[in-house]
Amino acid sequence: MDFNTPRSASPDTESSTSFGSSPSPDDHGVGLSNPQLSQGRRRMLDLVNRLHNTGVQIDIDLPQIAVIGSQSAGKSSLIESISGITLPRAAGTCTRCPTECRLSRSDTPWKCTVELRFITDKNGQTLGQPRVEQFGDTILAKSEVEDRIRRAQRAILNPSTPFRDFLDGDDDDGSAPEVSFSTNYISLQITGPEVADLSFVDLPGLIASVSTRGGNDRDIAMVKSLVTSYISKPSCVILLTVACETDFENQGAHHLTKEYDPAGKRTIGVLTKPDRIPRGDEESWLPLIRNEQETLENNWYCVKQPSSQDLKQGMTWAQARARENEFFASTAPWSTLDPMYQKYLRTTNLVDRLSTILSDLIAKRLPQIQIELENTIMKTRAGLQALPKPPSSDPSSEIAALLHEFVGALHALLEGVPSADGLLQTIRPAQERFRREIQRTAPDFRPFERDREFAPGRFPAPSFLDNEDGDETEDDDIEVLGGSPPIFIDDVLDRAHAARTRELPGHYPFVVQKSFIAEFTARWASSAQVLCRVVHCTLSQQINALIALHFSSFGQGGLEQRVTILVQDHLKQRAQDAQALIAKQVALEVGGPLTLNAHYLADYKAKFLSYYKGARETAQNPVLAAAIAAFRPEQPIPTDVYGTPVPTGVAQVLSSLAAVGLSGINAEDLVKLMPPDRMDPALNIMSDVRAYFQVAYKRITDNVPLTIDHELVRGVGRDMLLTLYSGLGINGSDGVRICRELAQESPSVAGKREELGKRLERLETASRELMRVGM
Repeated sequence: MDFNTPRSASPDTESSTSFGSSPSPDDHGVGLSNPQLSQGRRRMLDLVNRLHNTGVQIDIDLPQIAVIGSQSAGKSSLIESISGITLPRAAGTCTRCPTECRLSRSDTPWKCTVELRFITDKNGQTLGQPRVEQFGDTILAKSEVEDRIRRAQRAILNPSTPFRDFLDGDDDDGSAPEVSFSTNYISLQITGPEVADLSFVDLPGLIASVSTRGGNDRDIAMVKSLVTSYISKPSCVILLTVACETDFENQGAHHLTKEYDPAGKRTIGVLTKPDRIPRGDEESWLPLIRNEQETLENNWYCVKQPSSQDLKQGMTWAQARARENEFFASTAPWSTLDPMYQKYLRTTNLVDRLSTILSDLIAKRLPQIQIELENTIMKTRAGLQALPKPPSSDPSSEIAALLHEFVGALHALLEGVPSADGLLQTIRPAQERFRREIQRTAPDFRPFERDREFAPGRFPAPSFLDNEDGDETEDDDIEVLGGSPPIFIDDVLDRAHAARTRELPGHYPFVVQKSFIAEFTARWASSAQVLCRVVHCTLSQQINALIALHFSSFGQGGLEQRVTILVQDHLKQRAQDAQALIAKQVALEVGGPLTLNAHYLADYKAKFLSYYKGARETAQNPVLAAAIAAFRPEQPIPTDVYGTPVPTGVAQVLSSLAAVGLSGINAEDLVKLMPPDRMDPALNIMSDVRAYFQVAYKRITDNVPLTIDHELVRGVGRDMLLTLYSGLGINGSDGVRICRELAQESPSVAGKREELGKRLERLETASRELMRVGM
């Protein structure tokens, strides 16, 4: 049965009562997805969900909503109404382990991911960090959720059996589960356009006595302990469900709640099954709704969910809400309640209030969580540092030999090894990608007006760069940044005109060239820093592998761990130094054009000026362009009948120019003899900028890799032995003791180290997630 299906509900679902807030068929999204609530609240809910993902709730009290109640209190129906999914109902198995529901509104189609979260192993021992297993593929059809949850619960209740056996096997093979209840839980991540923004955990129902539904003394105690572990935390909002068909005083969930929240500050009461109140007893429940009895700060609510018969008949979510609204609008004494109490009736009002309470609690707790995280991280780090070191038969000599061997191997790695997976070979593609990314930032000047008909659609690259910038067809699998957009000659001239101040006609300030240069140099910083980070990451991975090769078999891993930390800190510092130098190099390029390589610059300017003018003349005067292109100086010159050379065409022009003293002119220079072009100033600017790019591009593509090689790659090897000896402290007065501790470690200490390491990992992960709250 699907509560969150249709938009085609019956017309009476759009009616409303005098006092209540009755939903329309389209009004499926409630809670934090209400557009009236701020996006900041939604981000806070997402943050707390991410914090729960880290498992840090083991160490820190995180805000959450826990749904509790006695067995048959109507919890399952309430959760179905909130989440829009159908829960298993056979044999009461739907509440034999906690079920976490994370609901999140999104514009993408509805989907549900089911995960198994193990906080204890098969023997019931607490794990250092939760083990999370995705249980099957993401569900796209709501009708599949009930079966998946049933199978997931069987996997939770049978921890010794591989969980995948329950995915594809028989739905129920009839065998008894290994455990009747479990602290491990199922997590549902549900997103969709009609999903509320809310998170809560459904806890197993409290067992009243050994005679109820297969309970025994051990099960009763276990369920009570499980529920207590949640509701005893100060940041847990308790959603207490109480069935109206049972005497209030006989419901144990209420008494347990009073024990841990005696003032009722974080409890929300929910009365279920109001249609099953014995005739004549209805008035006895109204003092709760009026908050006159068993007073709660957030009041009591009353909801009515579909009956079992309604579910079998396929009642939809919208129909269920309409039926609920009709019940409270027409059934005494609920319909006669004062208007101020009507807001405590109906599921939609409850969910709306839950959303507000949870978001307010998160906002209040965030600063406290940050402080608690920092304090716990400090204590955890102190605990790790206080652990003894693993043993060795000859710790001092063996550790010294290992360190020297490692540093020697490190230097060999940094200098380069003749292997395809060597360090230098591994980072070479990144260097080539960097070169090509910088090359792609070259300004794409077009010596044509933007709207002229003779401007070609594709402008070929100059042939004189073919042997200088590398073969662009090589390494096509290397992804690089996109090229520069085309800049047409009239755009250049427009910018030049706009920059003129007091210059004489035909003269333009150098700021025009500087502006174009600044545009391409400004794009270099990110590529340069990306190259540094890639090299850093590659270097880190290969050094870690080298550390494992030399230290993993020594002791219990303490030496490997400490060496890794020291080396990574040293590597991180070298990377920071390299990044700082790279930033300075890029800043020098961005700061303004400068080169002493005047000959190189002038040579390229002449080539680009001839190239741009030639392309322009080719488009404007194709006859001359064709003659120049066809001219070959080595071709024999025709002669007359007397054998006297008689040059023709281009050869004749060059010969005539030489006769008047203009020798040394090539065929390509003939375009310069054409009448002046009004775009000559723009052509000059384009040639200046493009020539300078060649100078700066080759400079930066050499200097950045050279800096990384010197400061980071070779730099990490400098002072490495001194760094290790100093960091390990094995040359000091306590060196012998330190080496002895590094060489031996008891199982209990090893276990403690692992536990603290995992705790620090989840604490630091949670801290990073918390820092993202403002992003």
